[in-house]
Amino acid sequence: MARSTKVSGASVPKQAARREQNIASYLYGIVPADLELGPGARGLGDPAGEVQLVRHGEIAALVSDVNVDQPLGRPGDLLAFERLLDSVAAEAPVLPFRFGAVLANPEAVVEELLKPFHDQFLGALRDLEGQAEYIVKGRYEESAVLAEILAENPEAASLREAIRGRSEDLTRNERIRLGELIAAGIEAKRQMDTQTALDALASHSLTAVVREPSHEQDAVHVAMLAKTGEQRALEKALSQLGERWAGRVNLRLLGPLAPYDFVVAQEQG
Repeated sequence: MARSTKVSGASVPKQAARREQNIASYLYGIVPADLELGPGARGLGDPAGEVQLVRHGEIAALVSDVNVDQPLGRPGDLLAFERLLDSVAAEAPVLPFRFGAVLANPEAVVEELLKPFHDQFLGALRDLEGQAEYIVKGRYEESAVLAEILAENPEAASLREAIRGRSEDLTRNERIRLGELIAAGIEAKRQMDTQTALDALASHSLTAVVREPSHEQDAVHVAMLAKTGEQRALEKALSQLGERWAGRVNLRLLGPLAPYDFVVAQEQG
């Protein structure tokens, strides 16, 4: 993606056609006005709408036509939403909207959004220049974390022996209790390991938030706002942490992404 100074507009006949078809403008995010999208950028919908820039002053909104009679929120819609914003975030600052933001047409985007909030959006974009979100995810190796919990918790180890080779019906209570102890053990380890990861990566991130686990065996799930120029250093630090946790936690880094966890533009329509 490159920067340009083109100005977009819509004709009166086109707006009449939009009303007849119940077409509205779906909002993805706010970007600098000199951003130029690559050819064929697509958003959500069926068929996928072509993404355009609606500009005003020094900012622009990423929008696409959407038929408001069609339901939004299918898994493919969210993936298309994030794919577009993440591709932009790799090249320029972007303020993502919450999923599902819609205004009537491009004129409404300018009059109800870009004009009244121009300076606030511009200031936020300038603050985000050269930054993006990165997600650090770590998942425990099941056998390794279970061995740790059994070694550290005598009650859990005793229950494990008590149910060995016996039917589920005869050991129902013991199995329930063992499951509770294992879940509590993983939660305690998750808190400690998350803090270890935050400490190890602190010098490479501007700020960080801990996300809710997406899986019962998640060890780490953290969103970080970092300078895109620091990505290689961040990858190296994460690799070093992965070496410390080899055979125990599998780590991966996702990004650069739009800063969903840190800055969200608000649709005011």
